[in-house]
Amino acid sequence: MAATSSPAVLPPTFVPPPTDTAQQIGPTPAFRSFINHISTTVQTGFSNRRPWSELLDRSAFSKPESFSDATLRMRKNYTYFRINYLSALAVVLAFSLITNPFSLLVLSGLLAAWLFLYLFRPSDPPLVIYGRQFSERETLGLLILSTVVVIFLTSVGSVLVSALMIGLAIVCTHAAFRVPEDLFLDDPQDSPAAGFLSFLSGGAANAAAVAVAPAVAARV
Repeated sequence: MAATSSPAVLPPTFVPPPTDTAQQIGPTPAFRSFINHISTTVQTGFSNRRPWSELLDRSAFSKPESFSDATLRMRKNYTYFRINYLSALAVVLAFSLITNPFSLLVLSGLLAAWLFLYLFRPSDPPLVIYGRQFSERETLGLLILSTVVVIFLTSVGSVLVSALMIGLAIVCTHAAFRVPEDLFLDDPQDSPAAGFLSFLSGGAANAAAVAVAPAVAARV
């Protein structure tokens, strides 16, 4: 009798688990880190602002005796009321943008494009728009060109400049006429108000650097 052949043994196959597409949808870790850092810095700064009643105390206003006296008052008042002054600038800027819906819409779109098309977008897969694939250099070049066009060729630039000029005029006028003798001036290095100032100088830059570093490193 002929020997019966044994059935062929199939090699084991590995079926990869299905990828969770739900985890890929939503903010990236870098974006969440950036937002959390900015939120914490702003909350810390606003918690240390001076009372608005002290800022608007009419009995503490007087005309400066000279230009040097006005300059000295501005320096002292800025050290003491820096968070309040920055808040006033932010209010003037926000009011100017709200009263100019077109500028607000264009500026918001530009900011969103920088955040989601370059800063917090993973390098893989590449950016594809209408079937056209864009490299990192092309994406960066388009964003820079769009920024120049928006700032210099639309009303956005004039709105921002005029708002900052009005805000600075209000702040400088108040600081020059507010008598600072009754203010307890903290050491600028130890002042808790420095936390909010760092948001405009180093805080935001550090947050952006920490959040964007992984995305930039992935592109290198």
